Amino acid sequence: MTTVTSPLTQSVDSTGLSPAPHSRAWATISLVSALAVLAAVVSLGGAAVNHSGGDEAVHWIGIGLNTAGVIACAVVLWYAGRALRASLRSSGEASRGDTLASRASAEIARQDAFISFGLLFAVAISVALVLLVTMNNASIQKTFLRWDLMKESGLDVMKAFGLNIWLAVVSECFVLVFGLVLAVARMIPGRAGQPVRLMAIAYIDIMRAVPAIIVVYLVGFGLPIAKIPVLSDLPPEWFAIIALTLTYSAYMAEVYRSGIESIHPSQWSATRSLGFSYGQTLRFVILPQAVRRVIPPLLSAFIGLQKDTSLVNIIGTMDAFNQAKFYASSSFNLSSVTVVAIFFVIFTIPQARFVDWMLARGNTFREKR
Repeated sequence: MTTVTSPLTQSVDSTGLSPAPHSRAWATISLVSALAVLAAVVSLGGAAVNHSGGDEAVHWIGIGLNTAGVIACAVVLWYAGRALRASLRSSGEASRGDTLASRASAEIARQDAFISFGLLFAVAISVALVLLVTMNNASIQKTFLRWDLMKESGLDVMKAFGLNIWLAVVSECFVLVFGLVLAVARMIPGRAGQPVRLMAIAYIDIMRAVPAIIVVYLVGFGLPIAKIPVLSDLPPEWFAIIALTLTYSAYMAEVYRSGIESIHPSQWSATRSLGFSYGQTLRFVILPQAVRRVIPPLLSAFIGLQKDTSLVNIIGTMDAFNQAKFYASSSFNLSSVTVVAIFFVIFTIPQARFVDWMLARGNTFREKR
């Protein structure tokens, strides 16, 4: 009688365990790739140093590329070498029949190899960015990253950036209130509230369809031309606040509405059955819960508003961007504009991380419940 052995049976050893997964190829490829990237980094860094042409900035960029690249590649090599050692150890354990240990070592080898691939990708991207800055006799660095011009314009740009922050904070206060009014108006029930609902919907749709820069332009130049009492005499900063409020309140209204609609209808019914009016139900039961739920998206919208304060330069407000353009036009260089970008990055990224933290905190709280 002939016994037929299936492929599944062939992949299982005498102890009933499948053999360790393949890891030698991954480990070898990661080691070879790390050595190749290390050689490329050293050669490119040396070329940047040798062809600096007396330019001190390019010279130090080349030295920085060499140092940082070698350190990064050394870390990659360490993971790749550890992956190869674990792979060899896995083969030895498999030959001795220790399948469990062989599988564990092979998994370590694969993980270390994949870590080295991820690090290699990061190193390659970093090297490409440095090359972009240093190529063509460092023309990009001289156009966007001239330290002397950045230092010269930095203080004035920072002072003007204070206006951007002030515009963002004041606009956000108005936006939070007006957006909530729009959200409540859009959700007024019954036939009596239909005209209000339609007007709120029309406003939200129109303001979300029109670009913010057009609204800023229309308000900033239109109100003075129209000579509306009080409004026409406002300074340009308040025109910018009005325009940003009109635009972002429409987005905030939809954020509020999503929070209100996320409250279960049973809470509406239970509160109304206790004799609360529609307004009391919103004020004491629905809105407190809805606002807590939409704080992270509200903060995300605030980040967008803060960046759009740079649009006010079109109406002559001396914000950070306008101040930087003044320096750029006088020096025929954009390094001062880079300073503005750096200030926005410094101001925005912590807010983004705070939003992420609040989202994670909310998810953890819901899981515990």
